[in-house]
Formats: sequence, structure tokens, C-alpha cells
Amino acid sequence: MAAIERPGPDEYAPYYGAYVQNVGSGDVLETLQAEIARTLDLLRRAPAEQEGYRYETGKWSVREVVGHLVDTERLFSYRALSFARGDAGPLPGMDQDQWVTTGGDSAPLAGLAEELAQVRGATISLYRRLDETSLARRGVASGVEFSVRAFPFIIAGHEIHHRTLLVDRYGLGQAS
Repeated sequence: MAAIERPGPDEYAPYYGAYVQNVGSGDVLETLQAEIARTLDLLRRAPAEQEGYRYETGKWSVREVVGHLVDTERLFSYRALSFARGDAGPLPGMDQDQWVTTGGDSAPLAGLAEELAQVRGATISLYRRLDETSLARRGVASGVEFSVRAFPFIIAGHEIHHRTLLVDRYGLGQAS
């Protein structure tokens, strides 16, 4: 399979533009593999006392951020699969705050990190099976048209965004 072409701005909601721009050049599947390794390394080094940490009242805990990454990647992969198989939607949106609230904050970080790794493996496997025709298909989710090939860029950029916040605002990976 050839590398997945970077999507144009008409292939995703404008909100996701910053995430797509977070992704450098090169094969996005290799990027997904490399980025998950970086994120998992960061999470494995997080002290247990930081798992429930919120850098500000009303912000998500470290565990909630990781749960959000898991849920969001599952959702984006489902959208990609649906559109790739010819179901153009429309698919519903997601209220990320509701999902985080109802997802709970009690799962151990190690378990969430393992789940994230498994979801990422499934995402990469899905994309390795898609041909050019499937990657170019489009569908509507959250009232916006997306291409199948946009989702791995959104997933990678979303992860980079949240990993940066985990370092900069939550202090993960920084010496005490």
C-alpha cells in the first residue's frame, strides 16, 4: 500500500485543521506508530499520584485525558470504517465532555494506556487494509463531510495535542 495522501482542508471540519497540521510529512501510519510509542512511554513514567491530577478546577484528570484519547480514536476509526465501506452517514457527533463524565475517572492509568495501545493497533490494521478508492470515500459526521484518509491525520494530531498538554499543563515527564 502506498502512503496515505495528506487530506485537503475540504476533507474535514475546520476545527480539526490544527490537528492535521500537527502531523509532519511522511507516512501517517508510521507517524501513528511512532506517536503512540511516545505517548505510552510518557504514561508509563507517570507517578501514581499524578493519575487523578487536574491542572485546574473543572479540567480533566490525567486518566480522563487518556480515556478521551481511547474513546475519540475508536469513534474516528468507526467513522473511517463506515465511510470506507460506503455508508456516507450522516453519523452523530460526540459531546466530549459528556463522554468523559460518563466514562469515569477510576480506571488505572496503566490499563487505559494498554487499551490505547490496543486501539491504536486496530486503527493501523484497519488502514493497512484500505485501498485508494476506500481512502477517497467521504461521508458526513457531526454535520460535516470527511474523507476516510483525513481520520489518521486527525487521530495523530489529536494525540500530539493532548500529549503536549500532558507535559506542559499536567507536568508529566518533567523532573520533580
